[in-house]
Amino acid sequence: MTNDQLAAKERRLTLKNGAGWAAAFGTGNHAGKSVNLHSVLQLATAWACIRLTAQAVSCLPLAMYERRGDNDRVRIDDDDVAEVICDSPNEDQTPLEYWESQVAWMAATGNAYSEKVETGRRLSALQPMASTHCWPFRDAEGVLKYNYSDRGKNEVLPREKVFHLRGFGFGGDVGLSPIQFGAQAFGSAIAIDEAAGKLYGNGLQASGVLSSDKTLEKDQREALQKIMERFVGSTNAGKLMVLEAGLKYDRLALSPVDAQMLENKRFSVEEICRWWGVPPIIIGHAAQGQTMWGSGVEQILLAWLTLGIDPLCDRIEARIKKQLIRPTGNRRRYAEFNREALLQMDSKSKAAFLSTMTQNGLMTRNEGRAKLNLPRVAGGDALTAQTNLAPLHLLGNATDNNTARAAMRAWLGIEQSERLPDDHT
Repeated sequence: MTNDQLAAKERRLTLKNGAGWAAAFGTGNHAGKSVNLHSVLQLATAWACIRLTAQAVSCLPLAMYERRGDNDRVRIDDDDVAEVICDSPNEDQTPLEYWESQVAWMAATGNAYSEKVETGRRLSALQPMASTHCWPFRDAEGVLKYNYSDRGKNEVLPREKVFHLRGFGFGGDVGLSPIQFGAQAFGSAIAIDEAAGKLYGNGLQASGVLSSDKTLEKDQREALQKIMERFVGSTNAGKLMVLEAGLKYDRLALSPVDAQMLENKRFSVEEICRWWGVPPIIIGHAAQGQTMWGSGVEQILLAWLTLGIDPLCDRIEARIKKQLIRPTGNRRRYAEFNREALLQMDSKSKAAFLSTMTQNGLMTRNEGRAKLNLPRVAGGDALTAQTNLAPLHLLGNATDNNTARAAMRAWLGIEQSERLPDDHT
């Protein structure tokens, strides 16, 4: 068998490729519904969980840094990898669009793939690859490769050509897909949505009955059935029905099973949120008796950022360092998302953060102004700190008069060596 035939055999979708079959035809479940990426994205809860997770990560500014002596670090802009991941990933996408798509793929399927385009030994672009069309496998020698199907053509890419983001898993070559392992929950949610849609399509009511004290002929029943069909469905709601020959219409009330189904629809929202670790309040769903505002909601948001968004950022940063930076030989460089950007829309928290950082000597005034997009000011590059606390052995060295004079000198801009006219000390 030739090498081309061996490659073609490896590219075929075999019975062992469960992920490939699941992506194409869906995963089986007791509800009997096809559960795949397309069907799951039609659930509003799944759409919101994936969208908000992808947007929360992609909106964080990404930059590359290099560690220097004394554990100092500087930002690196004139670097090929930094230009690709921070400025222009490829010819078509902005950095926000690229990382949003990668996080969305990883959240939905557990994996995100991009082809590394290189000019010589220089990384020039990252071209996204659909996770539903890419399957990692190991050849007979145990070497990791990627089988990618694009526009009807199959291609086998070596490990060095693919930037692979893995989601949660137990090790191995791929992350676990929430859609595949949550097929029971998603199948039930799809079935509930379908049943609810049919219920609303019938005017949110079960069938009704017509009664009469007379016996109808067969042709009369058929004619009456056609007449009644004009009043069935939500599009015919409100029409006036005229009954004759002693006919009476009795509407059947909504059955307890149908009413419970609508309650199950609320439960399915919380069940789906668990698969992505997104609190229901984040997607606009409040549990019974819970409000949409308050300090409790704020703590839930912080927990989601800490346990959901931050681990995703760490996962992406580690993969960038391993697959994009280390091959260049720059082991001191690393990429990092700026988590402080999450405070951009919270003016109170941002003001408290900047105030604390500048008053405790951790950030200069100009560094704080830069985060507010304000111009630099003269004298703003010095680190400052509060001096209201002093060691015990210095207590009593400063008097109230001296403090007042020092404040007056600072206000008037007088140097320490100069004296005020009434200063006789």
